[in-house]
Amino acid sequence: MAKPLTDSERRKQISVRGLAGLGDVAEVRKSFNRHLHFTLVKDRNVATPRDYFFALAHTVRDHLVGRWIRTQQHYYERDPKRIYYLSLEFYMGRTLQNTMVNLGLQNACDEAIYQLGLDLEELEEIEEDAGLGNGGLGRLAACFLDSMATLGLAAYGYGIRYEFGIFNQKIVNGWQVEEADDWLRYGNPWEKARPEYMLPVHFYGRVEHTPEGVKWLDTQVVLAMPYDTPVPGYKNNTVNTMRLWSAKAPNDFKLQDFNVGDYVEAVLDRNLAENISRVLYPNDNFFEGKELRLKQEYFVVAATLQDIIRRFKSSKFGCRDPVRTSFETFPDKVAIQLNDTHPALSIPELMRILVDVEKVDWDKAWEITKRTCAYTNHTVLPEALERWPVSMFEKLLPRHLDIIYAINQRHLDHVAALFPGDVDRLRRMSVIEEGDCKRINMAHLCVIGSHAVNGVARIHSEIVKQSVFKDFYELEPEKFQNKTNGITPRRWLLLCNPGLADIIVERIGEGFLTDLSQLKKLLPLVSDEVFIRDVAKVKQENKLKFSALLEKEYKVKINPSSMFDVHVKRIHEYKRQLLNCLHIITLYNRIKKDPAKSFVPRTVMIGGKAAPGYHMAKMIIKLVTSIGDVVNHDPVVGDRLKVIFLENYRVSLAEKVIPAADLSQQISTAGTEASGTGNMKFMLNGALTIGTMDGANVEMAEEAGIENLFIFGLRVEDVEALDQKGYNAREYYERLPELKQAMDQISSGFFSPKDPHCFKDVVNMLMYHDRFKVFADYEAYMQCQAQVDQLYRNPKEWTKKVIKNIACSGKFSSDRTITEYARDIWGVEPSDLQIPPPNIPKD
Repeated sequence: MAKPLTDSERRKQISVRGLAGLGDVAEVRKSFNRHLHFTLVKDRNVATPRDYFFALAHTVRDHLVGRWIRTQQHYYERDPKRIYYLSLEFYMGRTLQNTMVNLGLQNACDEAIYQLGLDLEELEEIEEDAGLGNGGLGRLAACFLDSMATLGLAAYGYGIRYEFGIFNQKIVNGWQVEEADDWLRYGNPWEKARPEYMLPVHFYGRVEHTPEGVKWLDTQVVLAMPYDTPVPGYKNNTVNTMRLWSAKAPNDFKLQDFNVGDYVEAVLDRNLAENISRVLYPNDNFFEGKELRLKQEYFVVAATLQDIIRRFKSSKFGCRDPVRTSFETFPDKVAIQLNDTHPALSIPELMRILVDVEKVDWDKAWEITKRTCAYTNHTVLPEALERWPVSMFEKLLPRHLDIIYAINQRHLDHVAALFPGDVDRLRRMSVIEEGDCKRINMAHLCVIGSHAVNGVARIHSEIVKQSVFKDFYELEPEKFQNKTNGITPRRWLLLCNPGLADIIVERIGEGFLTDLSQLKKLLPLVSDEVFIRDVAKVKQENKLKFSALLEKEYKVKINPSSMFDVHVKRIHEYKRQLLNCLHIITLYNRIKKDPAKSFVPRTVMIGGKAAPGYHMAKMIIKLVTSIGDVVNHDPVVGDRLKVIFLENYRVSLAEKVIPAADLSQQISTAGTEASGTGNMKFMLNGALTIGTMDGANVEMAEEAGIENLFIFGLRVEDVEALDQKGYNAREYYERLPELKQAMDQISSGFFSPKDPHCFKDVVNMLMYHDRFKVFADYEAYMQCQAQVDQLYRNPKEWTKKVIKNIACSGKFSSDRTITEYARDIWGVEPSDLQIPPPNIPKD
């Protein structure tokens, strides 16, 4: 079989995206050689591949810096309303290729590097992923930054510069093992430390009420050191900033406590302060109430708000006064978007600054705070909602506790006036939850303190209004909105799937890259023989390329004409990797039962990380790997079924697997996945979706037509009805022989012969404690998978549906999402203004 082309070879063949200008190539080469010369240590004459990577990264960064400075000058002169996106996670992945794509430098760099006898793809592989996020929420933040820059918004991402990001996952004997992600080990060429903007953050202490107002005294101080990373828009010369804070101990930290002379011990104790930005908590959709986590949340909020206020006060505006002193116009100049409840402390912290420091009266301060802040809800799972113990607040943030009590009192007075005598409603709507341990409900604080609250897909936003925040919706319905998530087409099409981008550009031009709705122009080509052939060819090339990678990594022979059936996302019971496992086992049993029968060959890939403390998720990984061990070594099965657990799933691996997928698994229990964004990436890259009516799947089916997805299973109202009636897993187990056989195999040790009871917890959960009703959807899922097989036997009809999906995926661009946030929540208009590049005078 022909060896697949590398991306670099493919790019050599590409003409439609405009060949690199010779001047650009010469300039890149010159710059590269200069950087290489200066990065090489004097006593080391031989360059390593990493030296080459850094030389190229610095070459590309040179093109960013002038644009970055000019963009910031442009904002200072025009003084637009600034958008601050606060998130505890930014899952950026790699930066080199994305920057080349957005600056239009990729061809020039490719040609220059080729002329120097190097391979661009090999250099790209050296870069560490910036894994400062767990999954969907952090990756969404990264897509949003790309879109905000591309849409010319004066936007800033604010978060924490974790020294260790999401752990690296190793699979050892089928079990997940975590390794620390020391991503900064070799340095980070994209960030710039800004010690001149270092800020103090206070913890602990006590509150004193004085005639001059309230004072927060005797606090412990930690310094927040900013590191700035440029965020380029797509070919518009706009470069925004992501500012991440790192914790530093002040130089007198603890030294004054050590007059007895244990100076060394005191210096070593600096670690206590600096631990705040040490590591990302590796939980997705699960709340862990650790004091260090609360410190992280306040740390990012306190540093960011000081920065926002400094910028607000010093911004140029209509009069000659160099400093703004009145906060009246604050909400007209500042929008703060809270990415989930993690930055919820922005609300009491802004109140503290306005009331205690700036001496604004309470009611005015509250109006300013509400008009400035907006809240995005990302989950309806109760275990994910943040509820902090009051006792922890009392110790760590005593002033903020006072402020939250005051906010809550006024809120409850307002509710009581509207609903006299409804004590139950007051209890449900309070920010303070009474009980054994009094807790602060951060979601309630966010809803009360924001002017807009949004869910992230239409079905999710309805659930938010009808159940999670029903009382709040009845109180202020105008506050609630929907903003369906999106993905950036630059990274998730142009960068990761150049072959597909290329054949689309040939047919409809490049406009879709900044207006993804233009993909609708492909609809007339759904039955075009040549286009069908081209789309199928690109998919096959992507599969060949990924097969080569899999064979190298996993030593498993892959059948590249098999259906690539892919299920990649965090491992969680609600995402139902177990339903997929039952399908695999059933397929295996069918092949064993009738080996002579014709089966559609499948390579099933499941990937994702389990939170280190989540026992069931780790058991699910062990089950997948154990099933793979049996299936992959059974000679009767041959190449008709292969099961691979994709180790260490992350952004850079997603960029490889998504373009190669035929089938995308999006099978969460209806009403549990807020949106999903992986589902959108697969759709855009020409995979068909098998999924439930959950999250954004609903809108994907609406856009492409439900007949062009494989939709199965209970709807939200069916799940509710089943809850009312009582879900009895045993009923399904007794009624469905194939399900019973699969479960008996798992529980008897068929997949774990050395440890027959290995999966007893999984079996017990599925039979007696399954909140997510795996068995209830098993039959419908099996039938739906049979339809998948049937269509896959007809490659032409399959590809027609693929084209229809791609053509209808335009809604799921993060550019559309951000345009809606801008207009409906932040009160700003996107702009297609091109800032002049650095080599052209401004006027």
